[in-house]
Amino acid sequence: MGRGLHHRRKGLDREILKSPGHGGWRNHGSRKQKVSMCDGFANFSCLMAGIVPSPFMDGGEIYLSLENWGSQTLRVLAKQLQVYKPPFVVEEPGNEADVICNSVSPGMEKPAAIKDDPFSYSVKCCRERRAAVLVCLFEGDEGELRVILTKRSMKLSSHPGEVAFPGGKMEEGDADDTATALREAMEEIGLDPNLVQVVANLEPFISQHQLRVVPVVGLLSRIEDFKPVPNTDEVDAVFDVPLEMFLKEENHRCEEREWMGWKYALHLFDFESEQGIFLIWGFTANILIRTASIVYQRIPSFSEHLPNFQQLQRALNNVP
Repeated sequence: MGRGLHHRRKGLDREILKSPGHGGWRNHGSRKQKVSMCDGFANFSCLMAGIVPSPFMDGGEIYLSLENWGSQTLRVLAKQLQVYKPPFVVEEPGNEADVICNSVSPGMEKPAAIKDDPFSYSVKCCRERRAAVLVCLFEGDEGELRVILTKRSMKLSSHPGEVAFPGGKMEEGDADDTATALREAMEEIGLDPNLVQVVANLEPFISQHQLRVVPVVGLLSRIEDFKPVPNTDEVDAVFDVPLEMFLKEENHRCEEREWMGWKYALHLFDFESEQGIFLIWGFTANILIRTASIVYQRIPSFSEHLPNFQQLQRALNNVP
């Protein structure tokens, strides 16, 4: 297990507070100075992160409340993420009814389920193709932001041994994507939902099997309260990594892959911990790159000559 899950945090996270581009209040002796969200970064970086004005913002600035929750760093981060708006258009289930109903070829009879209740049928289909993962962030020993990951069990029929977030498909009893992510995290690694403060849902990511996966970002204020209990049928290991590594060239490499005749970039990151060496790549890596870009308000330092799989999917579906 990574250092963050073994040791109590020793200091306050300075990284976000000292980095330009993060909203909130910065102490200067006895006075406080308001800091702009986009201070020090190009406008492009803010657009990439989906920063837009909201009732919690004034001219692109965030105000840190006096809530008695977590550390100052996590409160700043919570406020930052709570105003996040996914920049990409997502289909509503109601619109999907027309798509499903109109997809039946002329001359063919529509299935009874569609004819009787097309909206319910579309929602059912939407749920069957929808999933959610929990991107759980906390402060490490040195105040750095870290994220909890798992190594999937070798017993699983799909993606055995791969690194992933806690998460899975939406079930009938799940009220929304947040409910799915928290339920799966509890089932897979024993993470009590009451320990997690959910602050944002990112835009859906599309898997190669066209499953729509929503990353649910949650904050864990006291990592020492989390005692991992892996479900051995699904998880071989629970570990954590520094979030910022997914913006750095170090330990990163890129391979060219092809999907349906279209080329895209596959990102891979090597990470070594007390539990061994882990390869974080593909779908999970794309979500981590996106999350890190939003949190740290900057784009990755490594060059991207090809779109990644998510960018390719958006381009093919004419999503800006």
